[in-house]
Amino acid sequence: MSVTISSPRMQAQVSENGAELIRLQDKEGRDLLWDGNPAFWTGRSPLLFPVVGRVRNDRIQVAGSEYALPKHGFARISRFEPVEADSSLCRFRLSSSEATLKQYPFPFQLDVSYGIEDATLTITASVTNTGSAIMPVSFGFHPAFRWPLPYGAPRDVHAIRFERDEPAPIRRPVDGLIGHDAEASPVQARVLSLRDDLFETDALVFDRLESRSVTYGAPDGGSIRVDFPDMPHLGIWTKPGAGYICIEPWQGHADPEGFEGEFATKPGVVLVQPSDTRSFEMTITVSSAGLGEIYRKAWFVEV
Repeated sequence: MSVTISSPRMQAQVSENGAELIRLQDKEGRDLLWDGNPAFWTGRSPLLFPVVGRVRNDRIQVAGSEYALPKHGFARISRFEPVEADSSLCRFRLSSSEATLKQYPFPFQLDVSYGIEDATLTITASVTNTGSAIMPVSFGFHPAFRWPLPYGAPRDVHAIRFERDEPAPIRRPVDGLIGHDAEASPVQARVLSLRDDLFETDALVFDRLESRSVTYGAPDGGSIRVDFPDMPHLGIWTKPGAGYICIEPWQGHADPEGFEGEFATKPGVVLVQPSDTRSFEMTITVSSAGLGEIYRKAWFVEV
């Protein structure tokens, strides 16, 4: 089952399975989200909870005990309960169960809402600690946008413009974990020019990120802005030759190589007190302006 919400400028479809956004269209009905073609990748916009990426040996350590936890956690393969829905808003819920407690020994409630206003889709994930112990958690968004976007520009002129300069080195996954070795940032003058060879050794991991907003598109035609005000990390990923680019705001990331500590001490994990709630938000805004027009406007503002 899925729920469709809309405004005069945007339409979104969300599935109960994983509370995953499975379709996003502009006002002309053009598809902006990857279609899940299994020849490359069946995901579309999975939610990553309670971990982002892979943990060492696919196990976490909690109070001296080990728990098997798959890459990106279990929310993306869980059925969520529909809680509310109207023409422009829907909300889904996943609660801890006997099955989740065997993988992640913390009682929780995860509410995920999708709301559309004008040309902006807001996704908010709220994690509540329903247990009596402090709950360590990570969360990530993983939307896959079409590359190229359906506005007529060639694939090889698409780029991502960052809100701020990104001089810090990036990291790469090594066997699914974050490698120790860093490499120079591929972002030049706030722009990441998209090429397949960037992803031959997996994703780009920005673990020292300055920006909290990026804009994706081509010089002419439409573009997509992704805002993530409270998410400190970012992954950008595709499979070379595939028709999508993932722009992934994260709170946390995969285990660093050699990490052997308790899950609560894992880099990027946040601690939620009993009865407290931690929320994570991402907005997706569709614009008729291409990056060329956005660059010109930004140049005048910055000068």
